[in-house]
Parts: sequence; C-alpha cells; structure tokens
Amino acid sequence: MMISMITIEIVSDIVCPWCFIGTRRLELAIAEVRRDGRNFACRKVWRPFFLNPNTLPQGEPYLPFLEGKFGGLAQVEALFERVRASGRAYGIEFAFEKIQVRANTLRAHRLIHWAQQRGDAERLVERLFVGQFQRGEDVGNADELVKIGEECGYRAEEVSDYLASGQDVAVVRELERKAHERGISMIPTFIIDGQRTIVGAEDPSVLAEAIRQVLATEKHQQPQQ
Repeated sequence: MMISMITIEIVSDIVCPWCFIGTRRLELAIAEVRRDGRNFACRKVWRPFFLNPNTLPQGEPYLPFLEGKFGGLAQVEALFERVRASGRAYGIEFAFEKIQVRANTLRAHRLIHWAQQRGDAERLVERLFVGQFQRGEDVGNADELVKIGEECGYRAEEVSDYLASGQDVAVVRELERKAHERGISMIPTFIIDGQRTIVGAEDPSVLAEAIRQVLATEKHQQPQQ
C-alpha cells in the first residue's frame, strides 16, 4: 500500500508563545486526519521568522519591553493569562514569570537549521520552546543553546564550534527574507506541500481540513529551498 508523503513548513519563532501552541494543534490535526483512515507520512520543515527583529544581540530585559509594547503591567498580565488559558488546553503550562531575557533568536534559528541538515529537528524545537516558556532559559545565549543541543543528542563541542562560527548566518537571514517575500507577516504560518497556507495557531480542525485537501490532490510538492 502506497503511503502518501506531505511536507509541512512551519514558519515560526522560538519566542512566540502562539507558535508553541500551534505545534500542539498541528499534532492534533495530523492525528485527526489519520483517524480518518488515511495512511500518510508527514515531514516537518522549520522556517525562521524574527518576531522581534530589532532585539539586541545579547538580548534585553523581557518584562519592561512588553510593558512598553502593550501599555503597562496590567495589559501584559491580561495577555499572559489569555495565552496561559489557551496553552493549558494543549498541555502547556506557560511560566512567563521565569523569563528574564527578551532573546535574540538568530542563534536558535541557526541551530535549528543546522539540526535539520542532520535529520529531524522536532525534538530540538520542542526543547527550545520548553526552555523559553517553561524554564525561563535564555534561548539566545550560546552556552545555553549548547546545553539544550546536548540534551537533544548532539555533541556539545560540535554545537559550540558551530555557534561560535558565522556559519549559516546569511542562510538563515535569507530564509527569513524569503518568508516575507512569500507574504508571511504573522506566525505561526503553516504551508502544506506548497499548496495550502494556514496563518495563525488555528484550531486543529482547520489544520486537519487543509491537510485533507492537500492529500486529496495527490500532488505533493517539495518545500522551497
């Protein structure tokens, strides 16, 4: 029996809480389609997006930035509570109170890109989200990223050497630029086999229907490089 293969590009940023929720909703959507009896494989490709492109390389204090952006502590706390409530429905307990640094995510995106050259980066992406939103780790810090990479099965020395180099900086920036060229301005954005684009952390049923539509065409494309 032939197994269909689809590729889902996930345009996201590690410091976007809705991207974390979106990954959970995508998993439920895939499971929903499989319950239909459709046998298919799914390859996920993570694409970089900079939610806060002007973040200093070393990062900056987290809460003061949000207070300035959203108009004060009360507004920020209300936003946190909305996100917490949405996350709980998918098994995510956000711990915003642990986050001290508004991280620059260029290094994290480089690490994801590097990992994808070696196979599936899903475990690494999940761990980065956990680090950012549940452990309060600075996901822009090279030493922290080395530890995270090692937890995910990569050699610490290899990760350290890679992050210390300038390798793939231009590649990641170009991939992010291409996302904007494709009209992407909100994250997460899910691109299913290059045929259907779902913007935002939509309900699993919406994502599931998009997957069904793509599977029905049997015209599965490769993601743009």
